[in-house]
Amino acid sequence: MADPPATGSSPDPAPPAVATPAATALVVADMIGVGVFTSLGFQVSAVPSGFGLLLLWALGGLVALCGAVCYAELATMLPRSSGEYTYLGRAFGPAFGFMAGWLSATFGFAAPVALAAMAFGQYAKAFHPAAPALPLGLAVLWAVTVIRLRGGRFGQGFQVGATLVKLLLILAFLAAGLATGGGTSLRFAPAAEDAARVFTSGFAVSLVFVMYAYSGWNAATYIAGDLADPGTTLPRALFLGTGLVTVLYVALNAVFLSTTPLEELAGQIDVAVISGRHVFGAEGGRIVGGLICLGLIPTISAMMWVGPGVAATMGGDVPLLRPLARRTRAGVPAAAILLQGGVATLLLLTQSYEAVLEFIQFGLLLCSFLAVLGLIRLRITEPGLPRPYRAWGYPVTPAIFLGVTLFMLGYLVAARPVQALGGLGAMLLGLGLSLVTRPRTRRG
Repeated sequence: MADPPATGSSPDPAPPAVATPAATALVVADMIGVGVFTSLGFQVSAVPSGFGLLLLWALGGLVALCGAVCYAELATMLPRSSGEYTYLGRAFGPAFGFMAGWLSATFGFAAPVALAAMAFGQYAKAFHPAAPALPLGLAVLWAVTVIRLRGGRFGQGFQVGATLVKLLLILAFLAAGLATGGGTSLRFAPAAEDAARVFTSGFAVSLVFVMYAYSGWNAATYIAGDLADPGTTLPRALFLGTGLVTVLYVALNAVFLSTTPLEELAGQIDVAVISGRHVFGAEGGRIVGGLICLGLIPTISAMMWVGPGVAATMGGDVPLLRPLARRTRAGVPAAAILLQGGVATLLLLTQSYEAVLEFIQFGLLLCSFLAVLGLIRLRITEPGLPRPYRAWGYPVTPAIFLGVTLFMLGYLVAARPVQALGGLGAMLLGLGLSLVTRPRTRRG
């Protein structure tokens, strides 16, 4: 079996080692985007129960943690800054690794960046109706890109500081919501009918929306090669980040549900803004709009940090992509960052990013599914590989993650067959391109 692509022998300087606080901030910032502030409106009609709705978000956190323990073993065993590009390459061959890297390096991170930048502009309008959404989205995208180009300790410090501000804003909203008191009669204690709701199609479909909100739990694995001590830092960052976000997600939804009647939330996408009016009064929409805008800055920064790392690693292996591997004196892959910023800008300008995101979602989920499946394969085929961290709860934790991810893939095929086929087509294109680029491989 071919080993994963070798790291390119480049004289370019390495980035400064990333410690646990910055890696944890990366996970938290990447996870908390707009999903938790918008998706509850699609769940309350299918699961009209306070306990059932909070159970959804707790289960989502459990599945994300199951994925985190699996990725922690993979990333500490194969500590390269490339995520599924390395994992699939080792488990199933270089062509599959290139396929995953192709998705990540092109649209896998650029489309979510564009989506977050557009959301920034839209929520800015909630703060001030005259705010120009598209120019503001472009401005925040390129302001963050400039910060990421500077890199070094400054880039890490910005990520940590911006994420702390984000957490403080969320905690302030939670405190205000709790101080307001329950404005609804919704109960969070389990009732007899809640057990039956768990096994309904509505609960299952709602879990899909929840899992989208939890995406990003694996963010730190994409910079594994830059971590100070991957064997220790990476598991800590994944578990601390995912655990903290799980608690915040459950708490945020508890505040949304306790302050706002279900009929006002049903079918609405601006859940946080509606709840903000109940918490802060008439000006609540403006306050929450500003809060979300500020919170999206570290989210964009996190994806502009981890995404280019995949392209840079591929550039070290594939001669045609060599310029993407070059780093500045600060250890920053400038060409890879500019490439992702450029693609995100095009998606933002054409307003086609949502369609692209739907097309690639199937492929990204399938890559995660294959990565965890690869963990099981490597346990069998290469039991002697050094594993600084071994997945807790194996084989139960991988089975939980694989089962839920397989359900989500099936849901996408049934509900959005065109998008699913498009995602599969993008993956097949990556496989085809691997035959042309022929990434280098090395044996153990």
